[in-house]
Amino acid sequence: MSQGEREMQLRSGIGSMAVAVMALAAFATACGGGGSEPTGEKPPTNDKSAPGTNAGTGGGSGKSKGATSDFDTVFNTEDRIRQALPDPGAMKGWKPKTGRADIEEQPKSPAECGPDTHWDCTGIADGSVKFEAAGENAYFDIQAYADKKAAEDACSKEKDWSAKHAKAEMPPVPGVESHAYYRNAGSLDGLDLTMCLGTVIAQVRLEDGGGSSLDPATVHTLAQLFVPRIQKAAAAS
Repeated sequence: MSQGEREMQLRSGIGSMAVAVMALAAFATACGGGGSEPTGEKPPTNDKSAPGTNAGTGGGSGKSKGATSDFDTVFNTEDRIRQALPDPGAMKGWKPKTGRADIEEQPKSPAECGPDTHWDCTGIADGSVKFEAAGENAYFDIQAYADKKAAEDACSKEKDWSAKHAKAEMPPVPGVESHAYYRNAGSLDGLDLTMCLGTVIAQVRLEDGGGSSLDPATVHTLAQLFVPRIQKAAAAS
């Protein structure tokens, strides 16, 4: 499944709000997720409107020194994917909308994908969740690979792919290779932060739902909630 298809699937929703909340709660309960993680309360946004896809604000973030987010764990089960994704208990102040985890039945090898395919071609599993609050949408996405080498190759491709978009100024996420950029998908402006750690690529997207300033500080805070969950899921037996 391509990045664009995943974004279209996320935006489509899964029915009424009541059904969405129940489905995402069940999604979280299936892996024992809940309130033991950081609260993830929505940080305040400032009044300064962030630029859209064609007006970036400078360089993206690099790898912060001192911390590590390196692991060999392969995220090849739905449970591990679900453990890594934020749940309603971690996202106080946000309304849950959708959640899913998918395992590739027949993942493609690098040879099958070739050098010019999309960066997620060799992925073996992926998952995503969506939350809404105060006129903006927050998406968390994780793409898993068979080993660190495959993930590193995919990260390199993703970075080249995202270079066509306008960069966003954002502090480094501790211990993580990351970069941020503004982009437009389906006529919706958004701010994306991509992080490479261990055997996965993780992304946080803040999208304008009718009132978002696309504040980099919000995305950075959400990323700092996401990374520890991925680390915890990688360390779980």
